[in-house]
Amino acid sequence: MTWLVDNFDVVLGYTKTHLYLSLVPLLIGLLIAIPVGTVIRNARWVRKVTMTVASIAFTIPSLALFVTIPAVVGLPVLDPLNVVIALAVYSTALLIRAVPEALDSVPFAVVDSAEAMGYSPLRRAIAVELPLALPVLIANIRVVAVTNISLVSVGSVIGIGGLGQLFTQGYQRDYPDQIVAGIISIVFLALVFDAGLYLLGRKLTPWTRLGTASTKKARA
Repeated sequence: MTWLVDNFDVVLGYTKTHLYLSLVPLLIGLLIAIPVGTVIRNARWVRKVTMTVASIAFTIPSLALFVTIPAVVGLPVLDPLNVVIALAVYSTALLIRAVPEALDSVPFAVVDSAEAMGYSPLRRAIAVELPLALPVLIANIRVVAVTNISLVSVGSVIGIGGLGQLFTQGYQRDYPDQIVAGIISIVFLALVFDAGLYLLGRKLTPWTRLGTASTKKARA
C-alpha cells in the first residue's frame, strides 16, 4: 500500500492507458453489436450461426490473440492497437449475444402495440425495443467492461497492459508491494466503472424504479 501512495503519479499514468485499452474496445463492440444484434434477432438460422461464431471467438485465449494479431494485421508487436483489436473481438462476441437477448426481454404486447400504431421495424427497434431493453443490455455491458479491465493486464506480458505493467515489473524486481498495488488498482478501477455503469443504467431507466416502488407499496 505504501508503494501505491509513493508512486501515485506512475499508477495514474498506467490507469489512463488501462482505461483507453478497456473502453475503446467496448465502444467498438457496441457499435458493431447493436445494429447486427438487432438485425439477426428474428432471423433464426443467422442468429444461431452468429452465436456460434461469437462463442468460438470468445474461447480463443487472450494471450494467443495478442500475439497473433500483429502478424495478421501487420502492426508492430508493441502497438497498443493489438490489444484494442483483440478486446474489440471479445467485446463484440459477448455483446452480439446480449443484444438479441435484451430485445427478447421486451414484452410482446408492447411490440405488438407499436406494430399496430404503424411503426416500421427500424423505428420500432430504435424508439421502442432498444430503450425498453436497456436494463438487460446495461447489465451485460457492465460484465463486458469489467472483463475488459481484467484482460488488459494480460497485455503486459507482451509489453502493453496499463496497470498490468505493475505485475510484470514487480515480478521481475521480486517486489510484491508493486504487484499488490497493481491488483488493488485494477480491482478499484473495475468497481468504480461498474458502479458508474450501474448508476447510468438507473438514470436511463427510471421506469424500473417506479415498478419496484409500486411492488413494495402493494406488498405493504
